[in-house]
Amino acid sequence: MAGSSHGHTPAAWTGVTIAFIGFCVSGAFTVLADPLGFWAGLVIVGLGGVVGMVMQAAGLGKTKAKTAHPAREREAVGVEG
Repeated sequence: MAGSSHGHTPAAWTGVTIAFIGFCVSGAFTVLADPLGFWAGLVIVGLGGVVGMVMQAAGLGKTKAKTAHPAREREAVGVEG
């Protein structure tokens, strides 16, 4: 995966960081037995996903490359299946 730049974008880093903070908040409030804080943490996790998608749409994420049909790709490299 290191050669594919998987997740090495500002959108990915920001979304994962926000989601991680949400998991930490939710976990802390689980230990404190506070349901409202737990659910607030899960809202933060969801917010991380939304922020990541918005940033990707704004051009800060990895662009999707157009690929050929999988069967045609196998034929191109000589793999049968």
